[in-house]
Amino acid sequence: MLSTVESYTILGVEALRVFVEVDVGRGLPCLEVVGLPGAAVREAKDRVRTAVRNSGFNWPEGRITVNLAPAHVPKTGTLFDLPIALGILAASGQAPLPPSESVFIGELSLDGRVRSVRGALCIAAAMKGSGMLTLPAQNVAEVRALPKLRCLGVATLRELVDRLKAGDRGCPAQGPGPTAPALAKGRIWTNVKGQLTAKRALTIAAAGGHHTMLIGPPGAGKTMLARSLAELLSPLDSDEVIEVSTVYSVAGMLTPERPLVRRRPFRSPHHSVTPTALLGGGAHVRPGEVSLAHRGVLFLDEFPEFQRAALEGLREPLEEGAVVISRASGSHRLPAEFTLVAAANPCPCGFLGDPEKVCTCNPTSISRYRRRLSGPLMDRIDLFVHVKRPDVDVLIADEAQSAGNDSEIARSAESGGDPSDLDRRETWPKLLDNALKAQRRRFGNSKRRNGSMTPDEISVHAKLDNEGRTLLAQAAKCQSLSPRAIHRILKVARTIADMRAREDLTVHDVSEALFFKSDSTYPR
Repeated sequence: MLSTVESYTILGVEALRVFVEVDVGRGLPCLEVVGLPGAAVREAKDRVRTAVRNSGFNWPEGRITVNLAPAHVPKTGTLFDLPIALGILAASGQAPLPPSESVFIGELSLDGRVRSVRGALCIAAAMKGSGMLTLPAQNVAEVRALPKLRCLGVATLRELVDRLKAGDRGCPAQGPGPTAPALAKGRIWTNVKGQLTAKRALTIAAAGGHHTMLIGPPGAGKTMLARSLAELLSPLDSDEVIEVSTVYSVAGMLTPERPLVRRRPFRSPHHSVTPTALLGGGAHVRPGEVSLAHRGVLFLDEFPEFQRAALEGLREPLEEGAVVISRASGSHRLPAEFTLVAAANPCPCGFLGDPEKVCTCNPTSISRYRRRLSGPLMDRIDLFVHVKRPDVDVLIADEAQSAGNDSEIARSAESGGDPSDLDRRETWPKLLDNALKAQRRRFGNSKRRNGSMTPDEISVHAKLDNEGRTLLAQAAKCQSLSPRAIHRILKVARTIADMRAREDLTVHDVSEALFFKSDSTYPR
């Protein structure tokens, strides 16, 4: 007898429907799985046989053939255990044929229990609300975030068969629920004393999605500043919760206690991370750190210490917002739209230019240290900030007084010089709100920000007046700016103008954008 059970396989962060065809016929007793099964799928026959027997069912006598269609697509993972077992029971008459438009996923223990699997949310999203998804009970919490989907969580193989015989059609999803509460706006900068220029740069980065590099000695507060950027970003909306949680589901990082990612991701891999772990890939393509930071912040501390291959691999996601992993079996596009914050020392010892500690590095070691970061990579960074250690008086100042001063980090539209000049008329929450409203009007209801504008969009939305055009032309000539660098300066200037609630770009916006782009001791 022949039976067919629908399931899915995971390819990158996408799901492809698979038909598990089971035939129980005459011949010597054996179980063969065909259709490009991976090692875990081939081993399923031993788990399935034992689980079926320990669940109180009879193992069919004869030749059992399992075909995973389409046969040209590789199948990996353990999620085919449950559909294979159900197909065998249905083909042997011990279980009813699965209802139409029903999908089954799950790993089986030897005693018949159903274990959780990776990618349940990815599969549920691919179903687009049609049909019923039967899955392990541990995965139910994450898929219930999808509206219109009916899900059936089971704990054992015996429970699944009994519920199918009873005609159970599962329960509807409940939606993602409320998003994570926003952090108290007045407390974000509490632990960071002083550093007004860096705070201004990070406010611009949060407003427009611009990549930032912090350069300074050890202990200056670069890590605190980077973590503050993740708190500055607006909370994830319901669509972004599903989008980010899907990546974490494929990576196997969701749990029943944490079924969804509700806060902006903040990923901070160690500088010893391999290119595959950072960018994604492997024999069976998995998301890397850049994808786990999707819609959030990727913080790379000790930036020059990362492997050269890993750093150069960042070029594509910084420019395109995605990583394309190519294999002989095909290409996989992994989302990687994040805001980069890189942190580096000015020299190997970290104290070059420090007024209190003497640098012990020779010029050759300093040059070698800085050459680890290539010009094309540095060209993709929008904001460079030199972070100095704050004075002792600032560190031990009264907390209330410090928090009050730190909230006033906006530069006056009329002032020139250092962007740390205070504008006491507007604080950073107001500036962020102005920028987000302007970008929603500009790009519609999409999640796009100024940092992702194309050259055509720049020519439309970032037009300069005569003064701004003259200043940018002079800077481009004096500093030998590349066309990419000019485009990124215009994007930052557009964000600065949005923060000031202005439609037209002025020379002040261009001046501040140039200040942050040129404020680097590293090669560009």
